[in-house]
Amino acid sequence: MALSLLEFEKPLDEIEKELEGLRSQAEATGEGDEARIDLLQGELDAKRSKIFARLKPWQRVQVARHPARPRSLDYIRWMLTDWTELKGDRRFGDDKAVVTGFGKFEGRPVAAIGQQKGIDTKDNITRNFGMMHPEGYRKALRIMQVAEKFKIPILIFIDTQGAFPGIGAEERGQAEAIAWNMMQMSGVCVPIICSVIGEGASGGALGLGVGDRLIMLEYAWYSVITPEGCAAILWRDSARAAEAAEALKLTAEDLDRFGLVDEIVPEPLGGAHRNHGETASNLKAAIGRHLDELVKIESDALVDQRFERYRTIGETEG
Repeated sequence: MALSLLEFEKPLDEIEKELEGLRSQAEATGEGDEARIDLLQGELDAKRSKIFARLKPWQRVQVARHPARPRSLDYIRWMLTDWTELKGDRRFGDDKAVVTGFGKFEGRPVAAIGQQKGIDTKDNITRNFGMMHPEGYRKALRIMQVAEKFKIPILIFIDTQGAFPGIGAEERGQAEAIAWNMMQMSGVCVPIICSVIGEGASGGALGLGVGDRLIMLEYAWYSVITPEGCAAILWRDSARAAEAAEALKLTAEDLDRFGLVDEIVPEPLGGAHRNHGETASNLKAAIGRHLDELVKIESDALVDQRFERYRTIGETEG
């Protein structure tokens, strides 16, 4: 079944439909026009490459939001063996917008924490669209503290449009929970690798974003606010989101140029949703490289380097 096309991919619609029809016919009858299929696939790839080579920031945001894009649990299940999920913050309840637990990464014990969006409407409601509550941040911190106690590295997967802004969340200390996480994470004495796999917005992302390495998938984005939120504040018009996305400098390339990203992980042609396995393999390889480097650093030096990393963010010349 063909994946839904984004607005800027609509010129590819006719080719995709013909390809799907030819492949369905071949599957049903056992015979197909392989030459025609290969020709169309080559034409489709060439046109898609041309489109994706000149994506604007707002279009990259749309790729990061594609409903078929892999979620945190997908990466966790592909990368880790012996995965055991742990729930609850021991204070209020279990926030399903974040998954936490322990497993083995290439035979090495790790803790994994991932902001989890749903795969359909019902699941998104259960997962609160990946927007964490205070108990979610406390749940994540609890896992980090256990990992630190047993000297286990921490892998974090960031994918959220922000922390949940509801009244109940504010009553239970949303801002304090995020701030407390950031402070505590700065002193955790084990390696922390943060991977932005889709969206990374506002304090919702920052509450899990303090680490020794920051990795971003090619079409992921990371910013202090969503483009819609920025447009609503600056111009009182969320319809100007594309303009805001341009100004926010939120793409992986922008952040790499500013020295905030340690590695940009390539995605398959058309985005991660086009080939989940290839994306997971690329991300796993990147995490493995950084983890091999970080586990060799003494804990005191690791914390010092982490502090210096964030201390120098925002420095300018002249």
